[in-house]
Amino acid sequence: MSDFPWGAFAVNLAWAAAAALAVMLVTFALAVRAGVHRIVDVAWGIGFTAVAVATLAASAGHGDPVRRLLVTSLTAVWGLRLAAHIARRGRGHGEDPRYEAMLARAPGSRNAYALRMIYLLQGALVWLVSLPVQAAQYVPGPPSVLAWAGTALWAVGLGFEAVGDAQLARFKADPANRGALMDRGLWAWTRHPNYFGDFCVWWGLFLIACRSPAAAAVSVVSPVVMSLLLTRGSGKRLLERHMADRPGFAEYKARTSGFFPLPPRRRARA
Repeated sequence: MSDFPWGAFAVNLAWAAAAALAVMLVTFALAVRAGVHRIVDVAWGIGFTAVAVATLAASAGHGDPVRRLLVTSLTAVWGLRLAAHIARRGRGHGEDPRYEAMLARAPGSRNAYALRMIYLLQGALVWLVSLPVQAAQYVPGPPSVLAWAGTALWAVGLGFEAVGDAQLARFKADPANRGALMDRGLWAWTRHPNYFGDFCVWWGLFLIACRSPAAAAVSVVSPVVMSLLLTRGSGKRLLERHMADRPGFAEYKARTSGFFPLPPRRRARA
């Protein structure tokens, strides 16, 4: 692990934390002014982009320039697309029910509670989950086959997210589908194409850092944490809990894979 510049990387961790914190504090100020905290979801992708760009600047003179530009570009494309999608989806809507329920339990100031429990927590998660993006930029040597495999996996993930989001948006825009469950396109193969896409994106970015055993060791926590969040935390598990009572969901769940894309199961004959 002697080829990894631990001192420079330690300094970078502080710069990355500052970048994530700055994004969240600016977003908090905008949310307080607007009276709606749901805009923090837009800041999620922007926060990762800010960390990637800050690391690109801080890592000058370290690592391989192709790898540095590659991982920064992939992170920015993913993060800004996600931010734009969430911004469009939330335009004209009030507070997110998740945050409304959380803030209803606030002991004292709702805004102070939101700052602690939403913004600072998400900023810390951005810093933690972005470890492969940070570490990859300090890895010496040109991108290996593993890095290009990671780029391909990232592309699969981005494709699932973008296509799944577009299919769902078109479905919801049709008045004939009001109250119906989306079970077409990618949504017929997995109940959560967007979460599966996120899973692929972060394991792909991790692979780009894996040329260095040190970078791999320090950043493997990122895709593991993301996988747990997507499958057992605030992703799939929480969403399906809210959808459990919707008409047709039990049948959809019975025939459609819960996470990894698989051909739809045939309905049982009566």
